[in-house]
Amino acid sequence: MSYQALARRWRPRHFSDVIGQDHVVGALTAALDQDRVHHAFLFSGTRGVGKTTVARLLAKALNCERGVSSKPCGECGACQGLEEGRFIDLIEIDAASRTRVDDTREILDNVQYAPTQGRCKVYLIDEVHMLSTHSFNALLKTLEEPPAHVKFLLATTDPQKLPATILSRCLQFNLRALDLDQIAGNLEKILAEEDIKYDRSALTTLARVAAGSMRDGLSLLDQAIAFGSGTVTDEQVREMLGMMEDRHVEEILGALADDDATALVQLIQRMKERALDYVAALDDLLLVLHDISLCHVAPDALDAKGADSQKISGLAERISVDDAQLFYQIGLYGKRDLPLAPDPASGFEMTLLRMLAFRPVDERDAASGATRPRSKSRLPEGPQITATNDRAKSRKPEIAVQPSPKGDQQSSSRRPDSGGDEDTDLADSDVWTAVVSDSPLKGVARELAMNMAPVEYDENTLTVTIDAAVVGLYNKDRQVLIENAVGEKAGRPFTLRLLKSSAETPETETPAANQLRHAEEAKAEAYQNLMQDPTVQEVIERFDATVVPESVQPGNQRG
Repeated sequence: MSYQALARRWRPRHFSDVIGQDHVVGALTAALDQDRVHHAFLFSGTRGVGKTTVARLLAKALNCERGVSSKPCGECGACQGLEEGRFIDLIEIDAASRTRVDDTREILDNVQYAPTQGRCKVYLIDEVHMLSTHSFNALLKTLEEPPAHVKFLLATTDPQKLPATILSRCLQFNLRALDLDQIAGNLEKILAEEDIKYDRSALTTLARVAAGSMRDGLSLLDQAIAFGSGTVTDEQVREMLGMMEDRHVEEILGALADDDATALVQLIQRMKERALDYVAALDDLLLVLHDISLCHVAPDALDAKGADSQKISGLAERISVDDAQLFYQIGLYGKRDLPLAPDPASGFEMTLLRMLAFRPVDERDAASGATRPRSKSRLPEGPQITATNDRAKSRKPEIAVQPSPKGDQQSSSRRPDSGGDEDTDLADSDVWTAVVSDSPLKGVARELAMNMAPVEYDENTLTVTIDAAVVGLYNKDRQVLIENAVGEKAGRPFTLRLLKSSAETPETETPAANQLRHAEEAKAEAYQNLMQDPTVQEVIERFDATVVPESVQPGNQRG
């Protein structure tokens, strides 16, 4: 006897066997039990979720020799014929291969004849959206007023392509994609019945790859059983699917956490020996990063999810909240750009190297003065004048200029010396801006300090308010970083005291606002100096030109 695929052998035989479609099954069973069955149904949903299965169960319920019921006997000639695919009055039509109007008319010519074996003649049209416009027109009249002995069951993966006239004449049921637990649970049940050894984690992997389709899950399970010579283990399934081993995911994240480029590259070279699906490999990495982020904010939710909480907790201790978010975002972009890479392996490697390259310097290292080298971009030097040409004489030329270093000198002259003067008043916004700007603070701690506005400095205690936009970044560890780094730069230790903003709070300036104000003032001054320049005035007069204010930048701005 030939082998029958699991997807066929385990096809639901009763409505109670259908998984994950309770909203559809409930409506159909109620209609059958009350004998209020419409003449046309449309079942929509992604592949492998049970559209044709539910349609066949409905055909069985309508034609059971013991009467119309939501629980057909499964033993009579009609039920057996429907299960074995030899029931004459179930006419299954593949619309993808029979799109011509002549095919449709040929089928509909037989609608008027009474059923041969059963109570109803059932037309099951699969992928009905593939019919041509003329075929829909031919179907429309019959669908609107069919004989009493005819039922139409339509199935489609793309209901948006059906004409509104067809949709309005059908009861519509949207079958949902199954979730991971539903697919994995059904696979586990089937393997228990088949007496096949398995790893639960392997079934979870198969269910995830099935992407909501029970049929795909069963087909993958068939493949896994053959690949594993009668067993289904996690290692074999991952090898079959071209996925990374679990240990590789841990080693990659460990190398990223340790900022170890050498270990990362060596690991990638070892992984190239295995025929990987690099999209699946990035998916594995993203899933673990998601679990790490979940562990950071809601450890209890991680336990409820059923993840390996001990492994994830260990990784979460090594990878910060910010790094986990950054790695996840870079991984998403890498997955999107993978088809554009010269080859998938190099695209995957480049994604991991980006995670390493763009990782911010650790705040504690930054406070101690340790920094990672960063490249500097060099801006063009000298004035840039845009003048009219022969093809655009009617338009006023525009001048975009970068002034001489004079503006930069004036800007820098406003910044007070932050070199540890005992009389330095940290409550002065200019002083506070200078010491924060020149401090070794990096990352989130620097952003937080730049948005602190000094209010009062008394007995080595600096009272500040925090801009509402970044108040969520504050914590005790970052306060200590700021006190140490800025205190060292100011030449005196001090303690920060946070003051809640209120109507009575004095309006003072944060370093970010201070820098912005000075930059605007310097820009305005540079613009005025430029407009007074005799050469610029001559150009304006001779060419009827205008100066673009936004293009004026103080200083030479050399990188």
